[in-house]
Amino acid sequence: MRIIFAGGGSGGHFYPLIAVERALRDIALEKKITDLDIIYASDDPYDPALLKEDRIRFLKIPAGKIRRYFSIRNLFDPFKTLWGVIKACWILYLNLPDVIFSKGGYASFPLLFAARLLGVPVIIHETDSIPGRVNVWASKFAKKIAISYPESIKYFPKDKTALTGNPVRREVIGGTIEKAKELFGLEDGVPVIFVFGGSQGSAKINDAILDILKDLLEFTQVVHQTGVGNINEVKERMSVVLEASKFRSRYHPFTFLDEEKYKNAYKAASLIIARSGGSIFEIAAMGVPSILIPLPSSAQDHQRENAYSYARNGAAEVIEEENMTPHILLREIKLLIADKPRLAKMSEAAKSFAKPDAAGRIASEIIRLGFEH
Repeated sequence: MRIIFAGGGSGGHFYPLIAVERALRDIALEKKITDLDIIYASDDPYDPALLKEDRIRFLKIPAGKIRRYFSIRNLFDPFKTLWGVIKACWILYLNLPDVIFSKGGYASFPLLFAARLLGVPVIIHETDSIPGRVNVWASKFAKKIAISYPESIKYFPKDKTALTGNPVRREVIGGTIEKAKELFGLEDGVPVIFVFGGSQGSAKINDAILDILKDLLEFTQVVHQTGVGNINEVKERMSVVLEASKFRSRYHPFTFLDEEKYKNAYKAASLIIARSGGSIFEIAAMGVPSILIPLPSSAQDHQRENAYSYARNGAAEVIEEENMTPHILLREIKLLIADKPRLAKMSEAAKSFAKPDAAGRIASEIIRLGFEH
């Protein structure tokens, strides 16, 4: 059975695909499917090392992006997309997949268009509460549609849409306090705040944390994923901010955390500060209270909608980026860290929101459709 994954462009698209791929391999082992072949087709491999580790073949398909602002690239990207559709048709002809599973986004359009032309069955998944344009278009011919938020149902045909949640890699769930102490050098008895701004990091969140870092370290310790492009600036500012601080050792900045570090950072965290993309479902699966700061420039303002949908369950507080002054952020952190009963309620609300079987449910439907085809 051959399955092609489509989508990409961000960790919010890529890592759920990896979660589904691993669930597919579990089912293949259980059902003795010996010929399972998984291909990832996109304009960029995103994480080549992880693709190689998981035995996923990468096939490059060019894709143009439709930008909502003026750019000279808008003149050339339609031709890039047309070439991508032609190449996608050729790839489908050569590889003859049984099913295409798409996470949406501009990178998935050429393959989905080719799949429609050639009659290859398609399953799509929407990460956000407000779907992207490619997924809304693809829903017209997709065999099945999986959504993460109940609010999304109004955008799709109800008879073929299921609420599954967002697939989460089991490798970032679990961990132990002991291992977290070993990996990050954490102190006993001091609350841990885990900060990350999506797969690429967030300069705005980084700046906000650095503005309050000296005060923050007096009552917490911080594990901070800064993003590869931000680490040097963070370290420079940190050396100035914490020059005379006796709590300097409580700050732990990293460019990027691998799966082992991620799950142990989640496990140790008393509170998470993050954007509100696909990582919400990882946060929920670990039952960690959070402060969410939506990315204001996200397409269709989906991060804001995601954040408030999640917060309505009582699992998180939301601070709009335009309101994120150092005073407000520090005050909210202090209030939450000091209120253990409230943190416990937020943790339970997060766990009730989580859908840990999302990857397995989607993988089962892919296999079923593959056998039908």
